[in-house]
Amino acid sequence: MSDGSYHQFCPVAMASEILGTRWTIVLLRELVAGSSRFNDIRRGVPRMSPALLSKRLKELEEWGVVERVPVPREPDVMEYRLTASGQELAPIIEAVGVWGHRWTETKPQLEKLDAGLLMWDMRRNLNVDRLPSRRAVIQFIYPERRHGERHWWIVVDPKDGADLCAKDPGFDVDLYIKTDLLTMTSIYMGTDKFSKAIDEERLILIGDTVLQKSLQDWLGLGLFSSVKKRVP
Repeated sequence: MSDGSYHQFCPVAMASEILGTRWTIVLLRELVAGSSRFNDIRRGVPRMSPALLSKRLKELEEWGVVERVPVPREPDVMEYRLTASGQELAPIIEAVGVWGHRWTETKPQLEKLDAGLLMWDMRRNLNVDRLPSRRAVIQFIYPERRHGERHWWIVVDPKDGADLCAKDPGFDVDLYIKTDLLTMTSIYMGTDKFSKAIDEERLILIGDTVLQKSLQDWLGLGLFSSVKKRVP
């Protein structure tokens, strides 16, 4: 990365040469959150081109931050794993997120709505152990979104965990959650409440009453939702 060098011996400058390139911090966020396969990482950075993603992963590998390892029983499939160096970045990435949530304005955050990214993050933070010990299917409906972003299904299996589907998986739906994307994103970020949205009929639940009552237990919120904001 000589073309991006600050030409300083300062460790902060040297670290910035690795971490300061476009998309790198966001990519590391996905790796720290547990994404390891190329396609899974892509779902967490949907606006990043596959070519640039490959380039950044290769750079992080060259710097010793990540390594490629074969998947057990799938020798032709590779995963990207954080090395000891990469794992040491985890609290730094989290601290950046805390700072961003606390000190950046809410309105600009909520103008950058992305249904796919929200659903992918929600699937990851789902509290599977607080759902029934059977397959559960939850369908999210965002009526105002364009075709392709309007319907999402989370299929939870006690053995395999949670899977996100953008197409109907063909199972009976246990719970329908109908809302607008702004409301769901605000709730996930911690700037709105389930109870308030339900009372105001911005969030409508149809289906399994047990799942409805335990919604706040199993539908985990964002990592930074409990961080108190300092700006509106």
